[in-house]
Amino acid sequence: MVLFKTDFPELKLVKRGKVRDIYDLGESLLIVSTDRISAFDVVMDDPIPDKGKILNQMSLFWFDLLKDIIENHVITSDPEEYPDVCKKYKKELEGRSMLVKKAVPLKIECIVRGYLAGSGWKEYKEKGSICGIKLPGGLKQAERLPEPIFTPSTKAEKGHDENITFDEAKKIVGDKIAEEIREISIEIYKRGSRFAEERGIIIADTKFEFGLCDGKLILIDEVLTPDSSRFWPKEEYTPGRPQKSFDKQFLRDYLESIGWSKEPPPPKLPLEIIEKTRKRYLEAFRRITGKNLEV
Repeated sequence: MVLFKTDFPELKLVKRGKVRDIYDLGESLLIVSTDRISAFDVVMDDPIPDKGKILNQMSLFWFDLLKDIIENHVITSDPEEYPDVCKKYKKELEGRSMLVKKAVPLKIECIVRGYLAGSGWKEYKEKGSICGIKLPGGLKQAERLPEPIFTPSTKAEKGHDENITFDEAKKIVGDKIAEEIREISIEIYKRGSRFAEERGIIIADTKFEFGLCDGKLILIDEVLTPDSSRFWPKEEYTPGRPQKSFDKQFLRDYLESIGWSKEPPPPKLPLEIIEKTRKRYLEAFRRITGKNLEV
């Protein structure tokens, strides 16, 4: 069953994001990962079958693997354990939802880069640095950095997030929390990237989100998925050029190739592009978790 958007009249919808629909259940939140996909901050009209289940189940896998580093927001992902008001929607919730603790999200995105790609590569070519962090000269596109770097960005409600320096991040969240999330973000990235590389995937960069729950810092949203990270097949990695990927870069490349303006409305996606995107997400899931998706 493809799920483009949810419609649960008995539940209180508080946010419909690019991918996730979030419902307020009073003491907790219900997060449902749909099959929507966005590119260049525009949600496509055509969903990617099973994408929401892939993101949800991969995040759950990582949340469990990383829980010794930092607590996360997951209460349960079993619809049988959700409040009774959710039971009638079990079919839609199975495999693509989680019940989570309420938290106050920090107002910055926590990005860790291990390789030179995307906006980081663009900024490096212009300034020789990323988010105020000076890097060695002569690095190639997609080259591995000497050490992973923490490059925060703003969290834009509309439009694009903007890269900021660590000092600017401190002004937004405070010195103590900024230091803490930098240290934790890099530790999570190192653990995750080592794990993924052993399974044939290079995590070039990724984005984490943190929140405060009863004053305690916890990991929220999604973790190390093809939506929040750049996943490259290790066996085809060659620095000095754009890389093949298991993430939505494939879709972005297609949209660039047809000359789309990157403004709504989005173009209709051919079935071939939808299926190839789905296969990439499924392959990333299989490699990392060692399992086939439960559909």
